[in-house]
Amino acid sequence: MTKILVLYYSSYGHVDSLAQAIADGAQEAGADVTIGRVPETAPPEVAKASGFSANEEHPVIEPDSLTEYDAIIVGSPTRFGRLSSQMASFWDRTGGLWAKGALVGKVGASFTSTASQHGGQETTQYSILSNLLHHGMTIVGLDYGFSGQLNNDEVIGGSPYGASTIAGGDGSRKPHDIDLDGARYLGAKVARTAAKLIA
Repeated sequence: MTKILVLYYSSYGHVDSLAQAIADGAQEAGADVTIGRVPETAPPEVAKASGFSANEEHPVIEPDSLTEYDAIIVGSPTRFGRLSSQMASFWDRTGGLWAKGALVGKVGASFTSTASQHGGQETTQYSILSNLLHHGMTIVGLDYGFSGQLNNDEVIGGSPYGASTIAGGDGSRKPHDIDLDGARYLGAKVARTAAKLIA
């Protein structure tokens, strides 16, 4: 059975919600899925004052465990048009894996959230995917087989680079059902792709 890690950082729960939807899609496609978080790097008093909430049901993942998976789907909120410092710090610690080529040939994908419609979803996904490409991973995007991302009637996320959602400036906007459907689609596609590559 294909083993997939959905690895994310979330401050207010939006990326967490996408992670769960991605995991659901991958599981429905027959994969064994683990959802895990990267370590929080903000000082505890800052995290508390800012209202950060970590989903304690998801374990904190350390870089060495990445080798256990056939696919890694990485999610981070946008910070000034790029991945969060927490996620960047995690990938900065993977140099030893890179030196050994430990992730070469694994499947990778990305997901994100932004405050606004044009808040940097695609640039954030590029900054996630560049890490995966440098590790020699095979990238899967959110293709237009998921037609929901072509909807122009509502404010929604989604791009060819991965699943996404829009959180609102104050974080009050919840992921749209279309965004969650796109996340499930991406999870299933990664699971099917990984299964073919490891067969």
